[in-house]
Amino acid sequence: MILSEHLKQEREKRHWSQDQLANKLNVTRQSVSKWENNKGLPSMEILIEISDLLHITVDELLRSDAELKKKVIRDSKPLAHPKWKLTFDIILIVGVLLMLIKLILAILIKLFDFELTTFAGMGSILKNIVPLALIIVGSIGSETLKNKIKN
Repeated sequence: MILSEHLKQEREKRHWSQDQLANKLNVTRQSVSKWENNKGLPSMEILIEISDLLHITVDELLRSDAELKKKVIRDSKPLAHPKWKLTFDIILIVGVLLMLIKLILAILIKLFDFELTTFAGMGSILKNIVPLALIIVGSIGSETLKNKIKN
């Protein structure tokens, strides 16, 4: 029996609505519905809570669903390059912050008729391209490394 059927059967055996189960697990009713309709899988933390709540071992829940077992194994493996992932995340954040600062300064200049000479010497390429390049490099690097796990 797959998790979706098992979960629905156990919930109905206890005469709980999806809403009631969701409240007990601190998730939305839509999450419970997704799990029961086999359109999504709960996280490992939620699986443990489901196990405790329904008095079923996690092993019973996992062994019943091959797809869920694969997800748990994949989620439990450490990232292959966690320091590089963090570096790309920081690059992304710096790029976003620079873009926000640029936007705020542009708004202030328009609203209050500021004369800002601090950045006057910087070329427009530097002002416009660097934040965008940081965002692109950070996003691509972070997203690429997010899916690489140690073997």
